[in-house]
Amino acid sequence: MPLKSLRSRLGTEKLTTAFGTVSKISPTVIIAEGLHVSIGDTVLMVSETSGAEALGMVSEVERNRFFITPFRFVEGFRAGDKVYPNQSGMMIEVGDGLLGRVVDPFMNPIDGKGPIGVSALESIIKAPIAAMKRGMIDEPFGVGVKTIDGLLTCGKGQKLGIFAGSGVGKSTLMGMIVRGADTPIKVVALIGERGREVPEFIEKSLGGNLENTVLVVATSDDSPLMRKYGAFSAMSVAEYFKAQGHDVLFMMDSVTRFAMAQREIGLALGEPPTSKGYPPSSLTLLPQLMERAGKEEGSGSITAFFTVLVEGDDLSDPIADQSRSILDGHIVLSRELTDFGIYPPIHILNSASRVMNDIITPEHLAAVRRFRRLYTLLKENEMLIRIGAYVRGTDKELDEAISKKEKMEAFLSQEAMSISGFQETIDQLIELMH
Repeated sequence: MPLKSLRSRLGTEKLTTAFGTVSKISPTVIIAEGLHVSIGDTVLMVSETSGAEALGMVSEVERNRFFITPFRFVEGFRAGDKVYPNQSGMMIEVGDGLLGRVVDPFMNPIDGKGPIGVSALESIIKAPIAAMKRGMIDEPFGVGVKTIDGLLTCGKGQKLGIFAGSGVGKSTLMGMIVRGADTPIKVVALIGERGREVPEFIEKSLGGNLENTVLVVATSDDSPLMRKYGAFSAMSVAEYFKAQGHDVLFMMDSVTRFAMAQREIGLALGEPPTSKGYPPSSLTLLPQLMERAGKEEGSGSITAFFTVLVEGDDLSDPIADQSRSILDGHIVLSRELTDFGIYPPIHILNSASRVMNDIITPEHLAAVRRFRRLYTLLKENEMLIRIGAYVRGTDKELDEAISKKEKMEAFLSQEAMSISGFQETIDQLIELMH
């Protein structure tokens, strides 16, 4: 073969794989050099001593070096280890085979049931639905919980927050919604929670039934990056089913752990801490996730419930405050109602659904307003009634509220494993308020 021809062929062939090297390593951030990378690129780090591999994401770039946030813990890695570009990027394999399975953020099965049949690749990071492509929320979305269906009616494509302190009953309510939701596909993301809670949620809250449900899990012992992208990954799964025309229920527990993961990443990269130690990136990340839910013209819908852990029952917490401003409604759980034995302990006077008035009938709306008014009167005069200082006949409306008190509290209470039909709930509410 002529030398010139051989040289021309060799000139077009890529005979080596580009790689960089680790120059500095810490438990949360790795500094490397020698590759031309961009923010958001994924890289594969390989230990020269053990051959162990770890995936990471480029989170900051300077002229001659770049910073990597690892997806797993990096014990055993050291300076001089090689860093390779990851050609697949932030993509996950999705398909109908995910239904009924428990997976990690990269769709690897963790339920011991063997490999998953997949049919498509989806990007983990996507732009939210464009404002002018969003469909109008004009249909109710039944969840099987009387208080929500009757007094805080949710619509298909709505985004709601469940705000609760620790131990108030958040997980129980989540299970009731997942079991009772009138929808063919359910995607549940458990982000940053204790590992013990995963089998407990499946067995106790879901009754062991994962039919038509995908459970995406990133527990508290996973790295901050796994916890952060676990939420985005679960949303991508929901978007895959939405694109097929399905109405999807998306449930995430919890937004607070998700924000805490970004706080760890941001502080490690030198971001300034602001309110309660959260860097600015923690707050800007919330709408990037939450706005991906909704109803899209020519497609299905994602109705989303995001739980927010309210530390010390303080609703002015920065994450709770930011979430409330983004979402289309909020459901507040009350420790006081838990003490009174009312489950689910939804405080209807502090809760609101921003689309309810547009999706329910005038008769239903009148019953809701009447219920809230009578319930408010009871709460305002509770002390007078308890000590016997109120004289019947003084206020006709309060008399009516007192006479209906037991039935109203019965309406607000529901056994954890029971499901109430949407129309049955509405009829019961209207009858109670007549």
